[in-house]
Amino acid sequence: MEAKGYTQDGTVDLRGRPVLASKTGKWKACAFLVGYEAFERMAFYGVASNLVNYLTTQLHEDTVSSVRNVNNWSGAVWMTPILGAYIADSYIGRFWTFTVSSLFYVMGMMLLTLAVSLKTLKPTCTNGICSKASESQIAFFYIALYTIAIGAGGTKPNISTFGADQFDDFDPHEKKLKVSFFNWWMFSSFLGALIATLGLVYIQENLGWGLGYGIPTVGILLSLFIFYLGTPIYRHKVRKSKSPAKDLIHVPVTAFKNRKLQLPDNPSDLHEYEMQNYTNSGKRKIHHTLMFRFLDKAAIKEGTADNSRPPCTVTRVEAVKLVLGMILIWLVTLVPNTIWAQINTLFVKQGTTLDRRVNSRFSIPAASLGSFVTLSMLLSVPMYDRYFVPFMRKKTGNPRGITLLQRLGIGFVIQVAAIGIAYAVEVRRMHVIRVHHITGPKEVVPMSIFWLLPQYILLGIADVFNAIGLLEFFYDQSPEDMQSLGTTFFTSGIGVGNFLNSLLVTMVDKITGSKGATSWIGDNLNNCHLDLYYGFLLVISILNIGAFIWASSKYIYKKELTEDEGYIQIDRLKAKPFDTSPLGLQV
Repeated sequence: MEAKGYTQDGTVDLRGRPVLASKTGKWKACAFLVGYEAFERMAFYGVASNLVNYLTTQLHEDTVSSVRNVNNWSGAVWMTPILGAYIADSYIGRFWTFTVSSLFYVMGMMLLTLAVSLKTLKPTCTNGICSKASESQIAFFYIALYTIAIGAGGTKPNISTFGADQFDDFDPHEKKLKVSFFNWWMFSSFLGALIATLGLVYIQENLGWGLGYGIPTVGILLSLFIFYLGTPIYRHKVRKSKSPAKDLIHVPVTAFKNRKLQLPDNPSDLHEYEMQNYTNSGKRKIHHTLMFRFLDKAAIKEGTADNSRPPCTVTRVEAVKLVLGMILIWLVTLVPNTIWAQINTLFVKQGTTLDRRVNSRFSIPAASLGSFVTLSMLLSVPMYDRYFVPFMRKKTGNPRGITLLQRLGIGFVIQVAAIGIAYAVEVRRMHVIRVHHITGPKEVVPMSIFWLLPQYILLGIADVFNAIGLLEFFYDQSPEDMQSLGTTFFTSGIGVGNFLNSLLVTMVDKITGSKGATSWIGDNLNNCHLDLYYGFLLVISILNIGAFIWASSKYIYKKELTEDEGYIQIDRLKAKPFDTSPLGLQV
């Protein structure tokens, strides 16, 4: 294959034919993909960043209900990718799963635009007084929202992995290019989010919600047209197992059946195919590790409980170990994702109470402050990729500069600092409220909204480390046949974080507001204790850092064996001369 100029990883075109390395893939293919990602993120954040305000001002929901509903919808958007990834890995592949799901996404955006545009589908207002939304209007609105969530289930986990598939891991040059892929993929995502939080939010509040949702709908249609223009040069990975996710059940069940058997002293006595078998089939052999040793019993050769079926191979067992190891890391990302959920909920409501005037003519929408998260990301990604990585690469010998888990740890620490500052700013806001005897829910606190800037900026910088790091970690550490499913660890973590925030807000409101006491989170943020809630989040974030350090110390990186090079331990590769051009986007 290599001699004829074909890709070495066995990728094919849409018709299943081998593809030429020189004419397909790499950044020239990804250029068509990043456009879609930018427009899709613009659509998502155009809805998510200001949804809490729409629910309270247009549908007249109370603060706790609106926060809960935003978190539940955001959680669904980030959880449905589990199903989309499973379908892609087990049945129809990434490209076709994305194609079908994108139709649902576009339909949801169209329905949502109609819901906020047509008079019959939204509450009527007379002399500035709006009636409550009818049950049918509410139902139509939420059907539109959750149709978007269904669409995101198939697009989100597959578009980024499909982009990573455009680089051949067996080609040294392409492998170098792939080091920067996730940084620049997220850069396009941040760009779409910036347009949403700066432009679309302003349009929604000043020119109309219909126009504010209609623009990203048209944008996502345009991006899909551009995406399909690149079809001739896309590479598609061949599915090498019928249903790889079944091993997640089969291996533990087999190990349990063999629980009374004694493990051999030498791991080489466990069942495994010869290297040539993997080479011929185009699969990768995974090196044995001592993590979760009880699963090794699924690979015992002699005296198995079920003689009708051959024992599992070490590679299949190690694939399940990888997933269990990723679950361990996933668990300690839930608290950081709960912190992230504040950006589109309580941070926005907090901002609506402050002085939002930039000058005598212009006031910044509270949700637009989220653009500073994105701006800090956009500025930090090139600095990270161009300066931080080459500098640390010289120090550590790691092609990424630092390990993936070190990258996550740095991001989590910065996030703790951000929530600490959010707590301090809220304490000051409460002080100003007491000094000026402010009690009304609509009274403006004489304190600039830009006091909130540091917490937004720090969360943006933190995301360069932990969001991009998590996406890359779960892609790299996933078993070869489960990489779409692996990236759903990233999306599901965000989803569960939103659900946890929804649960926390509801529970805190009920507990602290019982027996006539003042709730920490109430409809009137000028007469509650949001500072105590932020203090609570700060404490659990600090405790989570300790849990992350423990989980990281237990984690063993994936080791893959190749015929020519022995084994390669992902993220512990010896440094080789890497291209250090400013963008790393060569084709």
